[in-house]
Amino acid sequence: MPAPSSLIKPLYMPHTSSPFVLRGAAALLLALLPALAWAQATPTPNRIDGYGTPNTTAPSPPNPSNHGETEVNILTSYYSQDGNRGAVEGGIGTQQLTDLTPTIILNVPLDSVTRLSANLGMDYYSSASTDRIDQVNSSPSSSDTRIHLDLGLARQLADKRTIVGVGAGFSAEYDYLSFNVSGSWARASADGNRELSVAGQVFLDQVTVIRPVELRNTPDPTGGTTRQSYNLNIVYSQVLSQRLQVAVSTELVAQRGLLSTPFHRVYFRETGSGYGTAKTELLPRQRLKYPVGLRLNYYATDLVQLRGYYRFYNDNFGITAHTFELEAPVKVTPFFVLYPFYRYHTQTAADYFAPYLAHSVTNEYYTSDYDLADFSANKFGLGLRYSPVYGISRFKTPFKGRVAKFKALDIRYAYYRQSTGLTANLISADLSFTLP
Repeated sequence: MPAPSSLIKPLYMPHTSSPFVLRGAAALLLALLPALAWAQATPTPNRIDGYGTPNTTAPSPPNPSNHGETEVNILTSYYSQDGNRGAVEGGIGTQQLTDLTPTIILNVPLDSVTRLSANLGMDYYSSASTDRIDQVNSSPSSSDTRIHLDLGLARQLADKRTIVGVGAGFSAEYDYLSFNVSGSWARASADGNRELSVAGQVFLDQVTVIRPVELRNTPDPTGGTTRQSYNLNIVYSQVLSQRLQVAVSTELVAQRGLLSTPFHRVYFRETGSGYGTAKTELLPRQRLKYPVGLRLNYYATDLVQLRGYYRFYNDNFGITAHTFELEAPVKVTPFFVLYPFYRYHTQTAADYFAPYLAHSVTNEYYTSDYDLADFSANKFGLGLRYSPVYGISRFKTPFKGRVAKFKALDIRYAYYRQSTGLTANLISADLSFTLP
């Protein structure tokens, strides 16, 4: 089944009392935006709000000039959700789902200006919702595994202010295969206070159509079963003062191809809810998304930082959305940081959405997927990071007896609740290591 996705864990950057320390890391982060999306499959076409099973991302990329160490991050998360608006049964079925996502990310400096990165991981999920594709429990569609591998190369140019990067990868599961390529460019001003980055990514997907059991004699979707997604991310950031940083961003997305989910049922008021009366979801084969974001980082004191984010979203499906985020890292000790966070999201319904038995057979397009419904959602939680200057511990490795350092530990819990009744819990961990 298509992997349930959407990152709900924003990137964490270690707290520091000086904003100027962050400039180099921020420049690299913006330059490598495609790399930070590696763990994702093609963005789920119907999803705007980020409640779903998380795609783990790397921490801030290391500076290419730091050629003495290889960084290894071992990430894992467990996600669980429940609700009663499942699209598989036409907007009335269970949304119960669990997902486990182990991931390993390597950052290997090749020389003083070049860095090779690799991301290898998997998602194992079980879903009572997709289990209802066959109208029986414990069918083969009740669980699936997605694997992904992505590689990237970043290089700092001779001017020491410009970084370019390229990447490629794939993800695969039972009925879904996706390839992606990416490129990025970032340039900082001479004083390091301003920065512009541009990153692009292309996803090429092939879907194996799986319909509800009673609808499997219908022909394949008109136009084929492929999907292409084109993402363009532009970020401008600036240090406004000793304590305040600002960034403005946009990620334009154009998608074409199969944007419907073939195993989502839709029931119509004229035909009722009897067996065989449903149709499979049908959506336009082109979608354009226009989000704009504003991010503020304010260093209130040497111990407290405030991170605010606002995003406005609009698309040609008729959805308008607003997202607000606030995170407040607090430095409890020189090496221990707590960061509570809160997120609010609200959106209007797509033009093609209607609940169970509310569509008419005369509608050109139709869906009862509540990812496209009118709703609001709240997410809140707490994270902690422990990162001593000399690391947590050291141990010998099988690689010529080299000593590795367990550098930092990051643990995070989040709770999500949607006005439709869907709830979710997520716990994630990031273990950071370095090798000489």
